[in-house]
Order: sequence, then structure tokens, then C-alpha cells
Amino acid sequence: MKKKSIFACRDCGHEHSKWLGRCEGCGEWNTLDETTTIEAPKGARGRLAAGFSVVSKMQPLSEVSLEDRPRLSMGMEELDRVLGGGMVAGGVVLLGGDPGIGKSTLLLQALAQHAEQSPQASLLYVSGEESAHQLAHRARRLGVPEALLARIQVLAETSLERINETLAALGPTMVVIDSIQTTLSEQLPSAPGSVAQVRECAAQLTRWAKSQGRCVFLVGHVTKEGAIAGPRVLEHMVDAVLYFEGDGHAAFRVVRAVKNRFGTVNELGVFAMTDRGLRGVSNPSALFLSHAHPTDADSEVPARRSVAGSCVLATQEGSRPLLVEVQALVDAAHIPNPRRLCVGLEPQRLAMLLAVLHRHAGVACFDQDVYLNVVGGIRVSEPAADLAILAAIMSSLRDRPLPERLVVFGELGLSGELRPSPRGQERLREAARLGFATALVPKANLPRREMEGLTVVGVSSLAEALDWLSAHR
Repeated sequence: MKKKSIFACRDCGHEHSKWLGRCEGCGEWNTLDETTTIEAPKGARGRLAAGFSVVSKMQPLSEVSLEDRPRLSMGMEELDRVLGGGMVAGGVVLLGGDPGIGKSTLLLQALAQHAEQSPQASLLYVSGEESAHQLAHRARRLGVPEALLARIQVLAETSLERINETLAALGPTMVVIDSIQTTLSEQLPSAPGSVAQVRECAAQLTRWAKSQGRCVFLVGHVTKEGAIAGPRVLEHMVDAVLYFEGDGHAAFRVVRAVKNRFGTVNELGVFAMTDRGLRGVSNPSALFLSHAHPTDADSEVPARRSVAGSCVLATQEGSRPLLVEVQALVDAAHIPNPRRLCVGLEPQRLAMLLAVLHRHAGVACFDQDVYLNVVGGIRVSEPAADLAILAAIMSSLRDRPLPERLVVFGELGLSGELRPSPRGQERLREAARLGFATALVPKANLPRREMEGLTVVGVSSLAEALDWLSAHR
């Protein structure tokens, strides 16, 4: 085998024969790192490509067996929701998140819960960052019973070759690799975490999972921008990409699916961080509205008080409707350029909404500082938040609270019209379940039947919505 030096982009993985200031694949500057690859001999697949691959045969699509393979429940309802109902045999999941957010804790708890539900399962936790003693100490701190600890095999190893030997000998049904950036193949001279190492290690583990029908969880580091470190091809190889998010000052964590071949994209799972590890929050809307501790946020009707600049938004995350509070503060600007600050919302969309508000409602904010915040640290990116944002801004600007027990959603067009939002019926049902009395929505989202306890008001334009809010303060 011949060794060859190449320059690979750390963002997209595009390879170059020489160093360039700008990557030809993604256009980013100063992202090329020198690495060494091994060229396999001509006419041979080479040791690197062999891995756990199996010989497959060509067959008509109609003859492919559709035998029912039930999903494997992880024993954590919120995690199963994000995965689309559980793990699929042969599935590979990449879990990324900030350091210390709780990735290892989540997967260790998931293995323990799965061991309790599946007595015949064989489980393996491969740790390249912590020792076996540290993992055992964490498991006991989380309160995992000794009987379940005996079911989980631990391997503190970073060598891909030794990990492959363990997989071949043990044949586990579920494997956790913590993390893929610390795993290295001895056949490659590059350092752990490099583009070549991450790509080759992930490829071999994925081939093993697919050929053996096993489940693999890969833990991934993230960059300072929040994206998963390593080549982008890593996200293409796996079946699902999950991001573990959370505010360091909040007591809850959010698992979000940005890719899922076997489930809904943008699905959301909410966990509370307690002294006994992570606990699923079954009613996150009550948590985001009542400011209660996540362990106490199981009440059906959140307690709220009407204040100026506050509006409840019915948003949709995957298949789950969520009710969150949008807060706005509008104050006179004391500098030539007014400030526009968004926390949990898109700043570019705020600038567009303020322009629509001026053009079609005659309300100018060019001399006002505008601050927006989504309570609880959750991020909202869908256009259905437009009407709630402007309602909160108008409430703060006029210093008048909105009507009590009011929920709002709707997308705003540049001509001032209100467009329907997807899954409007589910949003309204969630609002009715939580005890809201009135909903202000686009006319196209009006329900065909009356909802018990909820009065739904349909409006077709921004001016009509603001008129209704002015008349019902």
C-alpha cells in the first residue's frame, strides 16, 4: 500500500491534492488540513475497505423480504419519540451536543432502560473518553440497579481494530461508541478526529451494523458554531442525526432530530436534568408556560398572569404541538441605530416583520429598540410565529396586556395577509387541553367544528388582527 498526502476540508470533507486558501467544495476559507491516506493496490479492495462488508446479490425489488422487524424501544418515551418510535434493526444514530450537556448520561440511561425491557439483549458501551471506573461511578450515581449494570459490557478502548474484534466476538445487539472523534484506525497514520479517521471509523461501524442488523449509537463532538465536528459525510452515512441542546442555566434539555430516515424530522424530546439523571417531561407546554421546575411541570393548566409584551404561541415541533411564551420589550432608542435582539427567534425575520408592520399597519419602530425572547430557552424557527411576535410587540409598544388565556399563531406575508399554518387543528386541540379560552388564527385554520371551551377567531390580514386585539383589551 502507498501513502499519499492530501488536504481535506474539515467542514465538508472535500479532498484537494494541494493546499488552497478556500475549499472548492463548500467555499469556506482556511478549513483545509493535511492528512495521509493509504491507497489500496489495484485489483484489490484493500484492508480498509474490507471491514464487515458482506457479499450481496442482485434481485428484483418485488422479491425483497418485507418481514416485520419491530422497533426496539429504548425505555425512554421522549427518546423513542425523537427516534420515530424506537431503534430500527441495523440503524446507526449520531448524537451531538455541547460538552457536558449530558450525552453520555442519556445513552447510559437508555442502555439501562433497554436492558430492563429486553432481558435477552446484549449491550456494549465503548468509551474512548472515560475509564470503566468513571462509567461505573456515574451509573451508580444515576441509581441504575446492579442487576442491570451486570447486563452492560464496558470497553474502554479507542482502537477501531480492537473494537471490531470485540464486536465480532460478543455480537451485541446495541452498541454505544463514545465518541467517534476519539476512535482511530491503526491503518491510518492521521490523528484521531481528523477527516480521514472519522470517515473510515464511521464507515466500518456502519457496515457492521447494516450487515449484522445491530443498533449503533455514535457520540459526536460539536464545533464552536454548534455543528457536528468532522466531515459532513459523517451525517450522510448515518440513519439519524440528533442534537442534544440545552441552556446551562436551565434545568431541562432538548433532543432534536435534524435527520431521520425512519421517523419525523425536527421531532423534539424534552428531558429534565435531575440528581438522578435525565427524566422525560410528558407535558412540556406546561413547563414553558408556568415557569415551574421540570419535575413539577405535569399540571394540565399552567398558571399565568397577563403582562404587557407577552403572547402565547402555538408552535409545532415535529409531530408535537407546543405552547410557548413569546416576550417582547419595545423601548425608545437612545442611539442612531436602534437595537434588534432576538433570543430563540430569527433576527432576519424580525426585521422583515417590523417592515410589514410599518407598511400595512402604520406602526413605525425605527426609533425603538426591540428585544424578543422565547421563555424557557427553546428555539422557534417556523413562520407560524409571525403573528404572535407582532402581537407581543404591539402589546409592549402600547403597554397594554393582551386578553387573558389567548393563544396566537399564523404566518405573515409581505403584503400583510395571514397565511395558514400546517397542523392547525393539533395546535388548537393542545390549546384547548391546556385551558386557553380564545385563539387568534388565520381564517384558513378555522376548525370545521366548534371546540369545547375554546373560541377560535379567524382573521385574514395583519390590520384585521390588530383591530381585533385593540377591541378586546
